[in-house]
Parts: sequence; C-alpha cells; structure tokens
Amino acid sequence: MTKQARLKATLSALALVASAQSAAAMDEITVGYFLEWPMPFEYAKATGMYDEALGMKVNWVSFDAGTAMSAAMASGDVQISVSQGVPPFVVGVSGGVDLQIVDVAVSYSENDNCVVAEALEIDKTNAKELDGKKVGVPIGTAAHYGFLKQMDHFGVDITTMEIVDMAPAEGAAAFAQGNLDMVCGWGGALRRMKEHGNVLLTGAEKEELGILVFDVTSVPASFATEHADVLTKFLQVTADANAMWAEGSKKDEMVAVIAKDAGMDPADAAASLATFTFPTVAEQLGPKWLGGGAQEFMLGVAQVFVDAGSIPQALKSYADTVNTGPLSEVKH
Repeated sequence: MTKQARLKATLSALALVASAQSAAAMDEITVGYFLEWPMPFEYAKATGMYDEALGMKVNWVSFDAGTAMSAAMASGDVQISVSQGVPPFVVGVSGGVDLQIVDVAVSYSENDNCVVAEALEIDKTNAKELDGKKVGVPIGTAAHYGFLKQMDHFGVDITTMEIVDMAPAEGAAAFAQGNLDMVCGWGGALRRMKEHGNVLLTGAEKEELGILVFDVTSVPASFATEHADVLTKFLQVTADANAMWAEGSKKDEMVAVIAKDAGMDPADAAASLATFTFPTVAEQLGPKWLGGGAQEFMLGVAQVFVDAGSIPQALKSYADTVNTGPLSEVKH
C-alpha cells in the first residue's frame, strides 16, 4: 500500500470513528415547531411517542417564522424543524445554509393568505388600489411569497408600498388596531386578521396561479448524514400520527390533545386542521412532491425572491437540498 493510500484509509477510518462517536454521544435532540399550527404530530409530541421511538429526550422549541428556524439549525441549536415553509427554506439554502428537506409536512393553500382592511373595500376586482398602501408581511416566508405572487398577478407596484417585516401574530395585532392596510400570515393569526378584513383570492384561486403552499420537515445536512437512523425513526412517528388522523376513529381525542399543545381552542384547532392535507409517505416520494415537483417549485420560488430583491441569487438546482433517504426507510 502506498503512503497516499494509507493516508486515505486512515482518514476514512477516522471519519467513521468520528461519525460513530457523534451518533453514540447523541442522547437528546431539539425540534422546532409552530404554536397555533395544529398538526397530528403534536399528538405524538404530547403523548411522548417521539421520545419512546427515538429512545432519547426530545426537546421542543416554538418559533414564529421559518426564517428563525433556519438560523437555529445553522447555529446547531435545533436539529429538526417541523413544518418549515418552503420559501424560508429556499431563502436559507440560497444564502448558503446547508439544510435538507426530508419530508412534506402539510399542504395548506387555504391557511396562508393576505387580508385587506375592510374599510378600504378592496377585493380582486379593484386590487390595483393597493398601490401605496402599508402592509405587514413576515419577510422570507410562505406568506411573503404568496404576497409577491398575488401583487404581481394584480399588477400592484410593490415599490410604492410600505412593507413592514412582521411575524403573523404581531401583524394581526397591528391590523386590529388599524395600523396596516393589509397583512399576511397563517394559522390562528390569519383567523384573527379575517375578523377585520377580507382575502383577495381563495386557496383554490391561488393554486390556479401556481401559488402552492406547503411546509416541509427540514434538517441540517450534517444531521441527516450522521444520524439518518434517528431521522427515520422520527419520520416514522410523524407518518404514524398522520395515518392515525386520516383513519379517523381517534379524531376527537387527537383534536383535544393537539389543541392544547398548539395553544388553541379545540374548535379553532379543528377548523384549521380541516384546511390541511397531510400527504402519505408514498405520495411524498412521488413526482408531485419530493420526486421532482418540490425541487422544480423551489426554483420558481427562488426566482420570485431574486426578482423582488429579497435574495441576491438562486441556486442553479435545488436537487441536493432534498434527501429522501430517511423517508424511504419509513414503513407505510
């Protein structure tokens, strides 16, 4: 064996040892999620199913925007983010954050939107009147992407608008006080926004324009590589909780637990869940989602953000930002 070959073999062995030590040392993980965003995984979260399946403590931390999730994963504070919006994921990876999508968490075109103040009497027939108005938008999120696409559709010049970066809950409060002409968000905050205004387009109308709205489970690429087995176990629990919800016999029990965990009234949680779709593992691995559709969609999202000046440039391809390996091992 040559000196170069021996060195290569030694380095490979050291890498394997380091990886094994890293895996062995992991006795807990931290997972990010959203409050007021009720999903079946929260039933598993609240009943300890993740801890039991993974054989370790799972810590949970809530966020108010997907951009903050990216930052937390980049810093190493969070290992898994559940239901991160595709736009903030695209913003992160386009900016050099090494993240990967490992499943499709939820599709929800009816539960992410922009609302116009009722006093303005603006709807889709006169939306051009939004020129020059003040809008609260969580920048770099699915709501921001939807806002940009809708304004482009209606021919509204966003350079004339005063755009304020606001998390949905913050935006809803400012909107209720009459400090914004339009506000964008999701979940419980969106419901509160609708109490003071109207949407321009329904979920179905947005989908016709190619405005898909779905979230993913995302992880640092290094975590996916070093702890693929842990990730598969985590995704298995999520898939099992989704299947339990779809089966239907435990929905009342699940809604009560999910609502409490999400910090919501059970009726509100049920109303939100009714607007959500949770693709099966087989569907997620198919062409519409992680089999190619999501990668193509991310290119389009990135271009919208580039055109709006929100990010300097897009990646040439988003294929490497999707890792279906762990999900492929989930039993379904």
